[in-house]
Amino acid sequence: MANFTPLAAAVGGALIGLSSVLLMLLTGRVAGISGIFGGLLNPRSGEIGWRIAFFVGLILAPLLAGLIGHGMQPPQMPASWAVIVAAGLLVGFGTRLAGGCTSGHGICGISRMSARSIAATVIFMAVAIATVALTHHVFGG
Repeated sequence: MANFTPLAAAVGGALIGLSSVLLMLLTGRVAGISGIFGGLLNPRSGEIGWRIAFFVGLILAPLLAGLIGHGMQPPQMPASWAVIVAAGLLVGFGTRLAGGCTSGHGICGISRMSARSIAATVIFMAVAIATVALTHHVFGG
């Protein structure tokens, strides 16, 4: 954890929370990335504008942060595209199976005290911890 920045993490967390609350107040929608993206694939009338704006913001925010001097290191990616594709498919399958993603369940669902979201988030986190433990300590990744 060489790049631990508690102030930046707190500000980022506050901004995520604020954006989630604003989305709920202004649209009545939960800020779940998989649901927002799914709505772009099967759009309904009046639903596409805010969904596009949401994704444009997700893409532009880190680019703008980089332009003003808050650069980010590129993520360490596996050497194999097969691993990346398999991981993406597994995440997509898990998202469908759980009826939402970490943002919808973990941020919005837990704040609404949803038992389903709490259970889903506990499972997401347990699987993530097990995956990191296996890939870093058992398989030597």
